[in-house]
Amino acid sequence: MRFFIQRVNEAKVTIDGNVTGEIKKGFLVLIGMSDTDTKEIADKLIKKLLNLRIFEDSEGKTNLALKDVGGSLLLVSQFTLYADCKKGNRPSFVHAASAELANELYEYVISQCRMAGFPVETGIFGADMKVSLINDGPFTVLLDSENL
Repeated sequence: MRFFIQRVNEAKVTIDGNVTGEIKKGFLVLIGMSDTDTKEIADKLIKKLLNLRIFEDSEGKTNLALKDVGGSLLLVSQFTLYADCKKGNRPSFVHAASAELANELYEYVISQCRMAGFPVETGIFGADMKVSLINDGPFTVLLDSENL
């Protein structure tokens, strides 16, 4: 499982001209699932995400977490995070989770973040989404379950 986290001042997802999710200060998280991911793996990444201290404190040091700044989450599924570009110029997605597993895990991540008390907005699984953001920093972090 991979969480591609961008610290943002604002972000939104639009589908067919309609905004489906929009936040101000917080994290835009692109979420990719592999064919070997589980809820237990998701729990580890969720814990790391929700406690990630990448907001600046009064001294300009990255000591503050999402909860400390009253931030929100915009969670967007993105199977292309498992693109394999080792051979040729056309990416392969053989390691990406099936749509059924990926959607189940995506919905699980959403529910767990909400249960933890965070404001959560989302895209729509499998839709052709337009994502826009104002990246703060920019500050971008990749959490990969294979490296935890």
